[in-house]
This record gives sequence, structure tokens and C-alpha cells, in this order.
Amino acid sequence: MTAFHNNGCSFLFPHKQNKPQPPHIPHIRLTQPNIRVIVWFHTIVVEISESNYLFRGSVRQYFELIITFFVRKKPYNHLSMHYRSAYKGSPQGRNTASSSRSSSSRPSSSRSSGSRSGGGYARSRSPKKRFGERIDITRFVKKAVPNAVQEKQVITHAFTDFSFHEMVHKNLAKKGYKTPTPIQDQAIPVIMCGGDIIGLANTGTGKTGAFLLPLITKILADTTQKVLIVAPTRELAQQIDAEFREFAFGTRLKSAICVGGVAIYNQFRALKQDPQFVIATPGRLADLVARKAITLRLFGTVVLDEVDQMLDMGFVEPIRKIISQLPVERQSLFFSATMPVKIRALADEFLNNPTTVQVRVGETSHNIEQDIIRVRDRESKFGQLTSLLSRPEVRKALVFGETKRDVERLARDLSGGGFRAESIHGDKTQGQRQRALQGFRNDLIHILVATDVAARGLDIKDVTHVINYTVPQTYDDYVHRIGRTGRANKQGFAFTFVD
Repeated sequence: MTAFHNNGCSFLFPHKQNKPQPPHIPHIRLTQPNIRVIVWFHTIVVEISESNYLFRGSVRQYFELIITFFVRKKPYNHLSMHYRSAYKGSPQGRNTASSSRSSSSRPSSSRSSGSRSGGGYARSRSPKKRFGERIDITRFVKKAVPNAVQEKQVITHAFTDFSFHEMVHKNLAKKGYKTPTPIQDQAIPVIMCGGDIIGLANTGTGKTGAFLLPLITKILADTTQKVLIVAPTRELAQQIDAEFREFAFGTRLKSAICVGGVAIYNQFRALKQDPQFVIATPGRLADLVARKAITLRLFGTVVLDEVDQMLDMGFVEPIRKIISQLPVERQSLFFSATMPVKIRALADEFLNNPTTVQVRVGETSHNIEQDIIRVRDRESKFGQLTSLLSRPEVRKALVFGETKRDVERLARDLSGGGFRAESIHGDKTQGQRQRALQGFRNDLIHILVATDVAARGLDIKDVTHVINYTVPQTYDDYVHRIGRTGRANKQGFAFTFVD
């Protein structure tokens, strides 16, 4: 082991590596944790795992970086911004760009959209949306009109008018449900007659009950039949399963929930019990089909819930493959908040003369007060957020971030600042996500920081505020995010941070 010292910086040149490395690339490890340095010919690569930044440049530039960090005590993100601007030829780079043939400094994840400084988790100086549409920020400003006169949705049925199974009627009465929502009023008769359907409705309008109630009755009439329900996220799948258990209580119908993030062997055991309802996310469903744990040709009814989100998440081909393996003679139900061209093409390909039920009542709820918060500078953004969350009227807030890393760090910093905050994102285990949601529902935590995984389908009561800490990728994403507040005709508030 050879040691080299320069300007108070200690480097160790190990003869043997802890991890397999490409041949002929000696490594230098700093005594400072979370930093790994790779020397390859005359180019140095610095990996800073805490912030996940890469530095590539000449040996001279590297020692300038070391001096900046160890002597001047500048943070990691300062270094990354300094060298990013240097490679672009900015005067701040002190002309260091010319000393390297290929010099760049960027976040290693393409999803990471900017540096973080001063707790602000700010976005880069590039235009707001690198991957999504450019949104006119005036669409984020709208006054709530609690007593607004809306187009009257005529309800032609009561739940007692539908020929549900006796136990389903008892369970509805136990929950105090008497009048269906507009989507339920229009969709239930079509589903009970065995027809295919495309259901379009705003979030929070009761789409889940619209398909569960008639399908439970259908299966009770013939328990040899099976229903496959596909949802985009684990949380939505579990919410559907919870509602199924309430509506089917006392009927002896069984369900199996098949989602990622949990042990697959428990799902094998649940499927061996021959459940009538299988509720799954696309990825885990494809895995179970490949392992021959699920035989798709046995399902005579398929429900795709939040189809637009599944397509946005890149599940077009998996969904097409799943549907193609189902029986030709089947009942297919598509439910979505929007109807983009891809969904229409999918419906035309797989649905048989579907009935379209559309009860959308505007883009956003009339009782949500919407406004923007101008970010004064990157360093003050986090302070603006904590000031907003400290207001007494903010009793239960859902804060949206763009990346998993930003969400996790933001929740950690809020907790460190005395707030009861928790995070939910795709890197969390299923148990962690469930505990966070349960704590939020039960008011054990007051702030839930989330990626868009929580924006669709979830029914969380009494959310007073939705805060977009980053601008959503599309306006549809914005609509679904703020749809978590202002539910059940209660007033809600939505704020969006903009540069």
C-alpha cells in the first residue's frame, strides 16, 4: 500500500481492489468518505456518491477541485456547478475548460434535473421542463369558488335500484352509501349487462366502486369466473383490494394482490388458493405469468384502471401483451382520467363495441385555491417551503418532488426541522410505503413528500394542501397531483413553486 500526500490531502494506492474493476485502471481512494477517484491515463474521474456527481477532467483540474473542497471547504454541489460552468466556457471556470479535451460535470442520473444548494433542491438553469411540455404558469393560478354553480349531473339511480347480490347491498348500507356518483350511475348498468366500457372521469369520482360492485355480483352468480384488475402503482392496487374486501365482506370471495416491492413467494401462496379476483401491477403480473403462476386465458374479465398513467409509465407493450393472452370472449373495462391517442388505439384494438361513459367536469376542482410561489433564489427555496408549512391552516400537506433522491432528502430535512414528515417513492420497500401512507391517513405524520407515485388514484381524506415543490412534467400530472385535495366538496389549496 503506497501513500501520497499533497496539500494536506492523503491518497492511498491499493494494490488489490475491493470490487472487480476494469483492467489497467489504477484507483485512488481519498480518506474523505463517499469519494472515489479513478485515474485513467491523463484523465481523472471523481465519483462523489453522496451527491452522485461525476467529475471528468485533467490532473490539474482535479487538484483545483481538491483545493476548492478541502481548503476552501466548498460543498460538493458547488464543485459540480463550478466545473459545469467551466466546461461551458463560463468566465467562472477560470478558463479550465481549455485544458481538457473532454470535460463535463453532470448528475449521473438523467432524471436529476439540477444541483442542490442551501437546502433548496433547486432545478437547473435550463427551461422548466426538460422532458415534459412547457406549461404556462398562469394555469397554476385559480381562485376557489366553493359555491360555484356547476352543470347538474343527473343521477337516475339509487344503489337499491341495481340488482346487486344481497350481501353487496348489506355492505353498501353498512357504509351508508345510498346514491351512486355520476360515473357509477352510468357505468354500472353497462357492466352488469356484460358490455365493454371506457370510463372517463376526474380523479376521486368513484371509478373503483363503478367496476367492483357489478363485478362482485357477476362472480357471485358464477364463482368459476375470474377477474383480472391491473393498476399502475402498488398503492392503487392495495387501495382497490381494500375496497374489494369491504364490498365483498361476507361473500367468501377471495382476492390476491400481486405487486412489486414485496416477497413474490407470498403471492405464489395466495394464487394457489384460486382467488376469483387478482389485482396486480403490470411488472409483477408479467413476472408471475412468465413463472406460470398465473394463466391469463382463465380470466373472463379484465379491468385496466388509470390506463393513461400506465401508458405514461411505459407499460404500453406489456399491457398489449397481457391483453393478447386473455380469452377472445371476455369483458374488458378501461378506466382513465384522460383519453390520449394511445389509449384510443388500444381500446380500438382490444375492446368489443365499447360504451364510452364520460363525466369529466372540468380540468380541476372548483373548490381548490391554486396559486404560485415565486422562488426568490436557490438558497431561499427551502426556507419558503418551511415558512408555508408552518402556517396554522396547513394541517395535512402533500409535497411533490420530481426525483426519488430529492424527495428523500427533502423529507429528511423537514423532519430535521421539526416537522412530522415522511417520504414515499419507488425506491422505498412496500412495507415502508404502506407505513408512510397509513401514518399520513391516521394523522401520525402531517407532511408526506412524494414523487408522482402518489398522485393517481389514492384516496386520502382531509388533505388541506398540495405543494408542487417542482413543476410537474405535464399539465395532466398537475391536475392529478392537486386532485388529492379539495375532495368531498371540501376546500383545498394547491401551491406551485416556480423560478
